[in-house]
Amino acid sequence: MIIVHGHRIIRAWVIFLAGIFLLAGSACKPAAHPLETSPEIPSEQGTRAGVVKQSDTPAFTSTVTTSPSRTSSPTQTHVPAHSPTATLIPTSTSTPIPSPRLTPSLTPTYAILRGKVLVQANCRYGPGAAYLYKYGLYPGNNIEIIGRNEPGTWIVIQAIGGTNPCWVKASLLDIKGDVMTVAPAVLPLPMSPYYGPLAGVYAERHGNDVIISWHPLMLRAGDDSMQYPYLIEAWLCQGGKLVFTPIGSWETIITIQDEPGCSEPSHARVYGVEKHGYTRWREVPWPAP
Repeated sequence: MIIVHGHRIIRAWVIFLAGIFLLAGSACKPAAHPLETSPEIPSEQGTRAGVVKQSDTPAFTSTVTTSPSRTSSPTQTHVPAHSPTATLIPTSTSTPIPSPRLTPSLTPTYAILRGKVLVQANCRYGPGAAYLYKYGLYPGNNIEIIGRNEPGTWIVIQAIGGTNPCWVKASLLDIKGDVMTVAPAVLPLPMSPYYGPLAGVYAERHGNDVIISWHPLMLRAGDDSMQYPYLIEAWLCQGGKLVFTPIGSWETIITIQDEPGCSEPSHARVYGVEKHGYTRWREVPWPAP
């Protein structure tokens, strides 16, 4: 009877001690449920705390997850700050630059006139009696006037619709219209295939007199043109202007007048002449006034 009662006492102590140990163990466990229902945490933090709870990651708070969202907002507002700089580029380059405007040059319009020969006349290779004869004109011939020298004293004519022009003195024709409306003209001289340029061309000045000389041109029999054997084309200062003056000579020396006072220098060239044409010209070494 005493033994049974002793067992009951021992069993009661064991139950008592076990209860103490259970209470002690429960007191040591962390309380997780109050974190889920805490009203002081915002809705976004509460949701992130629930994720931490399900992943069983201990001691991880919601304050770490909020920092990326707050630092990203200044980056998003900083992007539009560059857009005004991008719009400055087309503004600076879009300023129109005026392009140079070319002033068109006016081309003078010249006329071709008609005329009639008044008296028998010689048509020549150049604008003056110093040039070789080309063919003759007769009274009543109708011609076209297609060119002139600078003062209009000699004109270039040809048969109407023709292709064989020559020079004639303007005063020998009845011209229909103003001769100065015709274009200034220069016709090339026919060149001699047999003789070279003159040699020994020389010039000296005595006041306004310029003396030009050269060696003679020795022609073969039958090559004499029976006209001036020498031609001088001179640009001489007369009255303050440079005047073109063709001169024919039978001799190998001539004297011409050249005045001072022109803005352009005087000059001259000399040809030998035979029946087939002209030698190549030689420049005259013009003496200064």
